Amino acid sequence: MALSIRLTRSGSHKRPYYRIVVADKRMKRDGRFIEVLGSYDPMLKKDDARRVLLIKERLTYWLSVGAHPSDRVLRFMETEGMAKRTIPTQTKKHLKRKVEEEVPSAPAAPAAPAATPTPEKSEEKTEEKTEETEKTAEKDS
Repeated sequence: MALSIRLTRSGSHKRPYYRIVVADKRMKRDGRFIEVLGSYDPMLKKDDARRVLLIKERLTYWLSVGAHPSDRVLRFMETEGMAKRTIPTQTKKHLKRKVEEEVPSAPAAPAAPAATPTPEKSEEKTEEKTEETEKTAEKDS
């Protein structure tokens, strides 16, 4: 079973309150969960101690079992000193295109003029085709 440590929303309209829970990844955001590990009240001031409450013992247990915290929960754990969040490096794909556009490729050799069929050759081909069709017609009769 794939476990995740994530937030579930509760509270009334425009008054959010979140519980930090352990749940199966397949469950809905506010659906069935296994255990409550804390709470998050975004309506409180950032320096308020009750804004984020974590049960550290249970949180470390679920991490040892293999539960994966969501990004927001990982941030909360980082502020408590329980985990280290790694920020992924941004790819440089967009820079690669600009470099290719700025640096012209090696000068291309002038293209050879396209070979145009001479009228004699095209006449020979049509004569061959008519001969073939005549032969097939004779065989069919």
